[in-house]
Amino acid sequence: MNEKKVLKLGLPKGSLQEATFEKLAKAGWHVQVSSRSYIPSVDDDELEVRLFRAQEISRYVEHGYLDCGLTGRDWICENRSDVHEVGEFCFSKVSSRPARWVLAVPEESPVKTVKDLEGKRIATEVVNLTRDYLKEHGVNAEVEFSWGATEVKARDLVDAIVDVTETGSSLRAANLRIVDEILVSTPRFIANQNSWRNEWKQKKINTLVMMLNGVIAAERKVGLKLNIERKNLEQLLAGLPALRNPTIAQLSQPDWVAVETIIDAPVARELIPQLKLAGAEGIIEYPLNKIVF
Repeated sequence: MNEKKVLKLGLPKGSLQEATFEKLAKAGWHVQVSSRSYIPSVDDDELEVRLFRAQEISRYVEHGYLDCGLTGRDWICENRSDVHEVGEFCFSKVSSRPARWVLAVPEESPVKTVKDLEGKRIATEVVNLTRDYLKEHGVNAEVEFSWGATEVKARDLVDAIVDVTETGSSLRAANLRIVDEILVSTPRFIANQNSWRNEWKQKKINTLVMMLNGVIAAERKVGLKLNIERKNLEQLLAGLPALRNPTIAQLSQPDWVAVETIIDAPVARELIPQLKLAGAEGIIEYPLNKIVF
């Protein structure tokens, strides 16, 4: 009797959970979780999903409890995890901007560069990253772990903080000034080294990554269909952006053709009025689930 083949996937709970579930659903895997369990159900008998804090996932992947997982590059580096990096995904809880770990001080602080923190105290959630950064710059400073709300400690408890930001707005709101950027982090799909060497698991992982990449690519695109007289086609094509070449099909009326293409979503609002002026009719804009290159 053959042993059932199962891939154990770790997903981040918390701020990225809903966005991750949404993208998996568009990719073809519907994940559901009850409030009483960290073990979600998924409509794929070959997949087992577990929810953990993003900070923990790379360690569980490295040690083989999980075959693969989705976590930030920052936590892979912080945990110094020996894992195989399969792919990068550019999505987050706020925007498509990557997360930035930055060294910050109060606006009124005399600190101008990291060198000014010699002998000082720094609070952060990423202790290893911060110590490696200080070592790289030849600075000796005390680094203490912060359980959260790190920005409020910058004036009364420590001389500086290393904290994560996307836009910098929370730091500015706390009257903090960024001194340096330590690490730029985006979500990464990672695999256990032994799991990656398993032919079946590698194939399953690659399928997941391909479909998720297709979902993310499609979020920035829309499909466009329209009809136009053949005599106006050349002029229309000259100004029509497309992934490659648009699809052109003959309509039942001999002098008319149908054109279909994929464009960047923000372009549509400017392009559609131009297409109408060029003689296009029956213009349809539609959302896309996946684009697989």
